[in-house]
Amino acid sequence: MKPHTADEHDRGLHHDLKVLLHRRRALGLLASTGSAAILAACSDGADPAASVASTGSSAASTGTGSSSSGTSAASCTTVPAETAGPYPADGSNTANGSLANVLVQTGVVRTDIRSSFGSQSGTAGGVTLVLTLALVNVNASCAPLAGYAVYLWHCDANGQYSVYDLPGQNYLRGVAITDQNGQVSFTTVFPGCYAGRYPHMHFEVYPSLAAATVFSNRRLVSQLAMPENYCTLVYNSLAAYGSSISRFAQVSIGSDNVFADNSVAQISAQTPAMSGSPFTSLTGAATIGLAV
Repeated sequence: MKPHTADEHDRGLHHDLKVLLHRRRALGLLASTGSAAILAACSDGADPAASVASTGSSAASTGTGSSSSGTSAASCTTVPAETAGPYPADGSNTANGSLANVLVQTGVVRTDIRSSFGSQSGTAGGVTLVLTLALVNVNASCAPLAGYAVYLWHCDANGQYSVYDLPGQNYLRGVAITDQNGQVSFTTVFPGCYAGRYPHMHFEVYPSLAAATVFSNRRLVSQLAMPENYCTLVYNSLAAYGSSISRFAQVSIGSDNVFADNSVAQISAQTPAMSGSPFTSLTGAATIGLAV
């Protein structure tokens, strides 16, 4: 793992729950799989971007919560537990000498996590990614898990984490609630690559929003692996990811200290299906199987 360098009173998630219950909207599936395509240059001033299909897991199906990556509605893969790593900000460790827990801060419940919230300000740069996760119960024919809270966090385009490397920011962290289809969508940015790790995102699953205040209440902590072809595409397309190019060349799923011991089926489940262009925006989706 790379050694990273380093008011208004918060009313907490219980306040956010009351607000959220009045503002929730149904979340549709924002990503779907497609046929393979290559990035091609266009002439006459046209946008040179084109979609590239992911080799990862298939997108979750709206209304079913099932995966189409070789599985049926009655067959889904349990996503393995992984380390939360050193930068979770979920109350399990400290950052810069203080307990780090964004889960109790007002404003953490949101679907667009690109900007800092509360008393902090700032927006993470990078390629916009709308990520949809579908939670399903592997013990009940992959039935959708509604009303669960998902906490998502990851590094920025430079491979740095808010709260820890960037104490003046808390962006790229947020909690959202699964809808009746077990789905939740986050608007974020594609993560960069830092030394020693394959590009990834972290997430924790809680049985309810009320329980999502401290790490000890979580039902699952795991990680998502970014599709290899999209890592190459994004990192070579925008200057903001310039430092990721050489780092990414030195890592792989097989050498990663988190993903290396996972089965092919597990890696498939942990790799979002992705589509879109880094010159506009990307969409991704993954089905998260839990044994409930």
